[in-house]
Amino acid sequence: MDELQRITRKRKEAYTWFLAHGSKGYEAVAQMEADVYPDGAISRKNKELMATAIAALINCQSCMQWHIEKAAEEGATIAEIIEAIDVAIEFGAGPVTVAARFAMDVIKDVYGEDA
Repeated sequence: MDELQRITRKRKEAYTWFLAHGSKGYEAVAQMEADVYPDGAISRKNKELMATAIAALINCQSCMQWHIEKAAEEGATIAEIIEAIDVAIEFGAGPVTVAARFAMDVIKDVYGEDA
């Protein structure tokens, strides 16, 4: 838990520090989040679940923590969060099948079509 508390503390510290020092980029990202996450055609809960999956896929620990916490606040269940992470796991493995197709073509080229 200490690591989660450290991440939360650093996230808050950075947010305050960058905005106090006039960071236009940090401010723009914070505003984008405020604009993107409210309920729309997709509920906030589902957006947080999507963000959780993306955060897991790119291995952003701070992002995972933030979006899992927000998903929970929006009523997401543990099962929903795990399914979102499962989608990330599958998607992370899925692109390897595309690389394998290329490898297959190279193998056939090097060893012959009947390889």
